[in-house]
Amino acid sequence: MVAAHQEEKVGALSLRDRWLAGLLSWAGWVVIQFIGRTSRLNPHLSPAVKELMDTGRPFIYAFWHRYQILMAWEQRHRGIHVLVSRSRDGELIARVLHRLGYRTARGSSSRGGASAFRQLVEAVQGGKRAAFTPDGPRGPLRSVQPGVLALAARTGVPIVPIAWAGTRVKQLSNWDQFLIPKPFGRYALVFGEPLHVAEENDAARDRLRDALNRVEEEAAAQLAKC
Repeated sequence: MVAAHQEEKVGALSLRDRWLAGLLSWAGWVVIQFIGRTSRLNPHLSPAVKELMDTGRPFIYAFWHRYQILMAWEQRHRGIHVLVSRSRDGELIARVLHRLGYRTARGSSSRGGASAFRQLVEAVQGGKRAAFTPDGPRGPLRSVQPGVLALAARTGVPIVPIAWAGTRVKQLSNWDQFLIPKPFGRYALVFGEPLHVAEENDAARDRLRDALNRVEEEAAAQLAKC
């Protein structure tokens, strides 16, 4: 068992915070279940991604922060490892993810980031898959933070860019224009060409940003066809 399987305790949280996180995570899980089970999802995989999945090789999912809800449902119960902060909001997110079958490494740039990154490295080198939101958790919108590129360069596994588009979606007015999929909608999910990164630099950031924007456009195009 790799280190990322060992969920860290978040000691700074009060008993009340933990109780609320447990209650709200159950409610969040119910909502995501309802959305997922009443919606029609149409995944579109590039041939290279299909080969990666069929052979069980490790890779790193990457998608903009705004796409989290539907991706959490679509990739549930596959043991994917996710970086989550040690904040109160992070505790809630982590508990929802655990209910959906994800593994979490707890940390951020301000607290526990190095330890969490080592956990992800061990997980991916051990044959597991990871997922990142390059512009999360605080943005700015469509920025590429170094974590996902550093993980790809360190482990030598490719990054798979993902996006989705849907017929029933509410867009929030916050920093990432967060998308909330509604029940009974049609959703096209695009898994783009794997991106190989030798090192974390400006050129790699630009390549990943372009790839994420391309799959976003492709998802809209695929939705119009289905």
